[in-house]
Amino acid sequence: MNWTFLFEMTGTIAFAISGAMTAVDERMDIFGVCMLGMTTATGGGILKDIILGMTPPGAFRNPVYACTAIAVSLAVFHPYIRKTFHQAGRLFGPLRMFMDTVGLAVFTVAGISTGMTYAPSPNLFLSVFVGTLTGVGGGVLRDIMAGRTPMIFRTWFYASASIIGGICTALLWKRIGNINAMFAGAILIILLRGLAIRYHWKLPRAE
Repeated sequence: MNWTFLFEMTGTIAFAISGAMTAVDERMDIFGVCMLGMTTATGGGILKDIILGMTPPGAFRNPVYACTAIAVSLAVFHPYIRKTFHQAGRLFGPLRMFMDTVGLAVFTVAGISTGMTYAPSPNLFLSVFVGTLTGVGGGVLRDIMAGRTPMIFRTWFYASASIIGGICTALLWKRIGNINAMFAGAILIILLRGLAIRYHWKLPRAE
């Protein structure tokens, strides 16, 4: 089984749902919903590939991720799904937050995998940098396109969780194997995000 592909597809679906839900919340049309869903799902990976000199980026060489993101976005746009989201009321925000957390975790460790495998001279700093960029990049592009302050600057322990999970993944890469390290890093990121949301962990702010 290609675990990296499975990780990336899981992140693609989660981030596409997050992006599409944001677009629905902003009352965008069907094109806007699809664009925001696809950008959220593929944006981080595109930035990562450009940094590593892998051109054209994988999202263009293998359209399965972009097509999956568009299909998921269309499903979210469906009137029945939108009606269900609105009826859910208070569940709308937590569901979007959960999907964003899953996407963050999965794409961070997928980015670490790419950095460790394909970089000319893999090292901890480079791997964690591209992992974090992959994890947060799509969400940043989503928020900018939606006219919002990017989540990494305003929410509980977001990019910090990605960095910590990325470091964990990179350090464990050769010790317990790449797949186990990816699972460990993803679980740690989800756990940190969950605790941060539950206990309102925040970094110091300028007052």
